[in-house]
Amino acid sequence: MLEIHLNMYHAVALAAGLYWLGSFLCEKVPVFKRYCIPAPLVGGVCFAAVNTALYGTGTAFISFDDTLQVVFMNIFFTTVGFTVSLQQLKRGGKSVLLCLILAIVITCAQNALGVLVVGSFGADPRLGLCAGSISMIGGPGTAAAYGQVMEDMGIAGASVAGLACATFGLVAGSAMGGPAATRRIKKQGLKCTCKTSAASGGEGDGTFRSSGSRFVNGFMLLMLALGIGSFIGTELSKASGITFPSYIGAMITAAVVRNVIDLAKRDFPLEEVEVVGNMSLSLFLAMALAGLQLWLLVGLAVPLVATLAAQMAMMYLFAYFVVFNVMGRDYEAAVMTAGFVGFGMGATSNAMANMQAITKRCGPAPVAYFAIPMVGSLFIDFLNALVITGALNFLTK
Repeated sequence: MLEIHLNMYHAVALAAGLYWLGSFLCEKVPVFKRYCIPAPLVGGVCFAAVNTALYGTGTAFISFDDTLQVVFMNIFFTTVGFTVSLQQLKRGGKSVLLCLILAIVITCAQNALGVLVVGSFGADPRLGLCAGSISMIGGPGTAAAYGQVMEDMGIAGASVAGLACATFGLVAGSAMGGPAATRRIKKQGLKCTCKTSAASGGEGDGTFRSSGSRFVNGFMLLMLALGIGSFIGTELSKASGITFPSYIGAMITAAVVRNVIDLAKRDFPLEEVEVVGNMSLSLFLAMALAGLQLWLLVGLAVPLVATLAAQMAMMYLFAYFVVFNVMGRDYEAAVMTAGFVGFGMGATSNAMANMQAITKRCGPAPVAYFAIPMVGSLFIDFLNALVITGALNFLTK
């Protein structure tokens, strides 16, 4: 089989092309536009499907250097940190707490469902955790980490099953979030009442105005927070013994920098920073989805397939009926519904892409943009690890 490896420059060029392809298809295919399916998802999955066909026929396999994928991910989440101000915290603190409680509930429910369904087929019930919060809430990183732990415990196939389920979850989380939210928005006739800028998830009046000095200032602040945050994140992991996502330190640093500037009553180039964030998110998501090895899904055993179908149904119903109602039944709640599906099935980046696709059409949602990344990237990973560890210990006895 011919193996084609793209370096990081080729990879980012591919991501740009896939973004344009996705944008074109989202404009031309009514269902994509109607349900706010993110353009990077469409373009990335198209490439992943072609790569799968090439691999399946034994023709070729295309891989690429993911160095810039990680860089763009960290840049994006750093820009999210810049949107966190003390004023937002006062307004959105309750939303963060409620969202976290809901995330804990769905984490436990995913594991219970996975264990019950897989166990009902006569397979090792611990394998159900691979189709539970390990891959759903946790995503590929958690699946890779716990897959090895479970293999060492004698649970055969845990690594492949976890990564395959996480791959499925990434696609499902992006595909389900938009429809769930847009249906609520249309059914309830919800409207955006916020007049904040694009940094809150909208595009303002659709016109971006900037100057060279403001853009340079915003970019330099972004690079400063990214560098200092990398050091802080490393030290935080060492001190706590917990492995945090690579962008956590940068998010925290960015939030501190933003509030120091606000307290000093200095102008902050929020729109300029958000433009960089939106570009980074699009490139990161296109690369992440293009790199999905969809053929891993083909080999899934029947119990895991049944579990994934059940997980999709549970997540959609939970988000549509519970998350929306608990979070306030308004426009912000609808946007949070899309975000909740994103990180509940895949990753926080999916959540942000889901919300971005909605706010581009319907207007900004600052509370959602604050609560979802705080819960999805900071709190739930730690709590998920505790739940998984407890479940494994309980089921192994």
